Amino acid sequence: MRKLFLSLLFLPIMNIYAAVQPQTVNKVISSLTDTNPENKVLIEKGVKQTAKLWLEKDGDDESFIQFCFNNYIVNPEEKEKTFLKISDYLEAIYGHFNEMSLQLQRNVHESTGDLMQTDEMFAAYNPQTHLTDDFYNNKIAFIISLNFPELSLQEKEQLGNNRLAWAYARMGDIFTARIPADVLQGYSTANSDADVYISKYNIYAGHLLSKKGKKLFPEDMVLLSHWNLRDEIKANYNNGKTGLEKQQIIYEVMKKIVAQDIPNEVINSGKYDWSPYNNHILDKDGHIVYTTEDSVRYVKFLNNFKALQAIDKYTGDTYIDRNFSKEMEISVEDAEALFHNFLSAPELKQVGKQVSTRLGRKLEAFDIWYDGFKARSNLNEEKLSEQTRALYPDAKTMESELPVILQQLGFAPERANYLAEKITVDAARGSGHAWGAAMKGQKSHLRTRIPATGMDYKGYNIAIHEFGHNVEQTISMYDTDYYMLASVPNTAFTEALAFVFQKRDLELLGITNNDPEKEKMDILDKVWNMYEICGVSMLDIKVWKWLYANPNATATELRDAVMRLSKEVWNQYFAPVFGRKDETVLAIYSHMISYPLYLSAYAFGQIIEFQLEQYLSGKDFAAEVDRIFRLGQLTPNQWMTQATGSTLSAEPMLKTAREALKK
Repeated sequence: MRKLFLSLLFLPIMNIYAAVQPQTVNKVISSLTDTNPENKVLIEKGVKQTAKLWLEKDGDDESFIQFCFNNYIVNPEEKEKTFLKISDYLEAIYGHFNEMSLQLQRNVHESTGDLMQTDEMFAAYNPQTHLTDDFYNNKIAFIISLNFPELSLQEKEQLGNNRLAWAYARMGDIFTARIPADVLQGYSTANSDADVYISKYNIYAGHLLSKKGKKLFPEDMVLLSHWNLRDEIKANYNNGKTGLEKQQIIYEVMKKIVAQDIPNEVINSGKYDWSPYNNHILDKDGHIVYTTEDSVRYVKFLNNFKALQAIDKYTGDTYIDRNFSKEMEISVEDAEALFHNFLSAPELKQVGKQVSTRLGRKLEAFDIWYDGFKARSNLNEEKLSEQTRALYPDAKTMESELPVILQQLGFAPERANYLAEKITVDAARGSGHAWGAAMKGQKSHLRTRIPATGMDYKGYNIAIHEFGHNVEQTISMYDTDYYMLASVPNTAFTEALAFVFQKRDLELLGITNNDPEKEKMDILDKVWNMYEICGVSMLDIKVWKWLYANPNATATELRDAVMRLSKEVWNQYFAPVFGRKDETVLAIYSHMISYPLYLSAYAFGQIIEFQLEQYLSGKDFAAEVDRIFRLGQLTPNQWMTQATGSTLSAEPMLKTAREALKK
């Protein structure tokens, strides 16, 4: 069935890319190989890849032959010189397009006041969509595909420490499919629309009512879904009975969002008081006001799916395969196997019992976010917020303090200034993110929520996470030897450094943890976090597989499928630990709506972070971070091997957990 499915997918490709006859391709390969026998493998790859991309409008067979003969580079020195020049040109192009997108999306991403329709329209515009078409039309794309063809993952794994060969390979990843500009713009529009929807999905917690009709949250508390809702659950683990009641209220809100029973009137509005238990909203005259959101969440999800599915016929695969095998360079089957093995680990039941014992009650579904193993769980978050508000009243102040933070982490003053001067801080409209530079001379952007009263602890914790991203983005852009190797193997690797930084947030505030069981608590915390994110990632994959099996589904059908699948994943992997069935908590993540199939990056990021932390223990933190993130965009296993001496695996985390649980 798998082979049949792929062959059916490939049929449109054969119709689109049939401009060059097979005998012509063989003739070119034979002629070029006769004079360059030592390059036979790369010649064959380059000619076939170029032929696959060549359309009738690019010329007839004779034009293809002449192009290949005139543009294949034989001399290694000339090839390297050409590569370096192309790299410089691409850096200029990608860098300026990045700056354009940054400015076009600024008002959507930053807290600059009310959004206007024109803001959303400009944010949805992608100025880069015609670049690929232009490069095929002027044949620059064919020069690259002919001389720097795509290598398979297995071939890349054999490149070892040959940095130039790695850089050539990454240039070969650029032109592997010919996707029309309108198709690319279609996804940009759908994704921007989903991003705007999520960035405005605030819940006014001060207007939430308990079962008894009481208000338990501060009047001015506004929580973005899902990030702030989740973090507020975490913040209430040491607030006694009131804390538990607050957590239960928020979970009711989450369930209403997932099921789309949430009233429109309470989304991004504090006009009404609302009880999520009975969904009653009372106006000033005591009348019930009620209109549900009615699957809008899943319309945005579906729009992203359809826009990405529209690309499939030009690439010959699905977005699932592109996301995993191409972007992450880890197959979806391997990812699912890793998640399944971790979620099935017997140690999780033991950790769950520890959580239940520490809470003094049976586990609730929202306890997937139990935060009590961390040192901060014993601290009053409002006190922490008082400290962070005083330290960082605005974005400008935090930006000026970035060198100090880096020096606290062990970076020498000169190096700290070098990195910090390439990073700027913005007040975010949404939960926050890190936007990296795409050429030297640009700055990375650290974005987190900063209210008028100053940065609270939630915003600070996110800021330190994003700062980790920014440091990676800066090192891998400015200090990697080849532009084509700038960045990391996939997003999981930048998440890893973000987690490493985030773990040190209290230390940076001068708060030390002298608990003799700190090491044990750290590993239990990591295992519990990994448990949660593996479940969410598994659900994300299952939903995308369902969509590909049901491509004509309506938003309502997608909603029902998400709820059903979330219960199935929960019942298989979480019910045995939590003792409760049919929960939908795994479906609350906003990433499922605005960051298609991104969640697996967090799971792999936590694995990578654990292995990094083990490796960094006892070493010069700053020096190793500098060395490791200069490795650039290798394949995942090659990066891990060169960074830590070990391949990518979740077993070290489980092994350490077993040892911790024995103590």
